[in-house]
Amino acid sequence: MFRQVASRLLTRPTTTYSAAASATTRRPFATEVVADTTSGDEAFVEAWKKVVPNIDPPKTPSQYMHPRPPTPSTLPTKLTVNFVLPYASELSKKEVDMVIVPATTGQMGILPGHVPTIAELKPGLLSVHEGNEIKKYFISSGFAFIHPNSYADILAVEAVPLDRVDPAQVQKGLSEFTQKLSSATTDLEKAEAQIGVDVHSALNFALTG
Repeated sequence: MFRQVASRLLTRPTTTYSAAASATTRRPFATEVVADTTSGDEAFVEAWKKVVPNIDPPKTPSQYMHPRPPTPSTLPTKLTVNFVLPYASELSKKEVDMVIVPATTGQMGILPGHVPTIAELKPGLLSVHEGNEIKKYFISSGFAFIHPNSYADILAVEAVPLDRVDPAQVQKGLSEFTQKLSSATTDLEKAEAQIGVDVHSALNFALTG
């Protein structure tokens, strides 16, 4: 039976694409498309007024969103960065020379003109380079979204400027979690201790490396 299936697959004719199909236009990136959200907002407002006429309607997400600028034809000299946390915005449309993020695959440098990428972040050092000035943060985790128009959105769960981290407390925490890991008896205790060791090891490396 498997031989019959294999023989049919091997003898299946290959599909040839026409010249017209190969000449199709490039699919635009999401950041290049300007969405028309006016009609959707108007419909929501009208429906709201019918149900709750004495209360102003809430803002919809589209009212806070702004379309990205189009992808430039020439390589820009600056990278525009948005660096946000759940409770604060560290950088908003900040033009910098480079950003280095702690991706799960290793330290990743982001320069103007970087290819579109989505990178998962791990505990580690994030550095923002602007001329001779370098601002360093320690982040816990998150994602970096790099857009084709030299925009980068960095979303972190937690972040703190590196100069506010106490090295003595980092060494103390690393020692405590290492001891907890060695004495852990349940899977939950081992997992919690391992997370503590990983985070404090990354903090120690950021401070000393």
